[in-house]
Amino acid sequence: MSSLIEIEEVSKVFDDSEQRRRVTALEAVSFGISEGEFVSLLGPSGCGKTTLLNLIAGFDRPSQGTVCVRGNPVLEPGPDRAVVFQESMLFPWLTVAQSVAFGLKEQGMARGERRSRARAQLDLVGLAAFADTRPHELSGGMKQRVAIARALAMDPAVLLMDEPFCALDTQSRERLQDELLRLWSQTRKTILFVTHNVDEATYLADRVLVFTPRPGRVQANETVSLPRPRSRISESVCPVRRKLLTELKAGANGTAGAEPCCGECEPTQLCGKEGCEQDNA
Repeated sequence: MSSLIEIEEVSKVFDDSEQRRRVTALEAVSFGISEGEFVSLLGPSGCGKTTLLNLIAGFDRPSQGTVCVRGNPVLEPGPDRAVVFQESMLFPWLTVAQSVAFGLKEQGMARGERRSRARAQLDLVGLAAFADTRPHELSGGMKQRVAIARALAMDPAVLLMDEPFCALDTQSRERLQDELLRLWSQTRKTILFVTHNVDEATYLADRVLVFTPRPGRVQANETVSLPRPRSRISESVCPVRRKLLTELKAGANGTAGAEPCCGECEPTQLCGKEGCEQDNA
């Protein structure tokens, strides 16, 4: 696979005028993403995952280092990069079809063509029957599917997803994870997916980049070699999940390279095993 995204020694510093201090969100982050790859950014809240996504999207620029897509420095937003946010961000006065076609209209696409493309994307996410529906008539999961359809309608090279399922209940979240994998298998878009959920990262990604607490640095770059389609309850998932949990713990404590957890911890409990200091809370 050819290289699509290159992050090289990227740091981002924000000025906090109220506190009269500078906050380093990211520090010397470097990695690459290949064409068609599904990569998750995993780390605790506040570690700079969303900041990095914004840099790739072109919403902001790094304080140091370079962000490149297909060899070109990212200086501003562009149609080659589409973003799906935590909230669906649908316009309440537009129908579902109009929301999906909104970006195409802004690009100047002819009315008939953008309608056709919007309908095709709604069919792809299983919402063709709701094309004329307003957002307030949809469930949270359906709204996020519309947001994904809107992003895909732009035919981007990269789909940037900022914890898009975090506000959903467990069943809806798992359904949308499966839906996203189905869409990815059909479109083979390059996906960069921000999450702080270990199970989600393990289930979805080809590769997981584990970030330290602020300032965010790449603690680990782990390939998920589990075969697809994956099972959430397969025994083969446990070693991958255990490794990611260990890396998160090491980053939080500044103890990279420590012995792994015993593997018998629940994700929100202290282990309690002798010799195991894993805290998955």
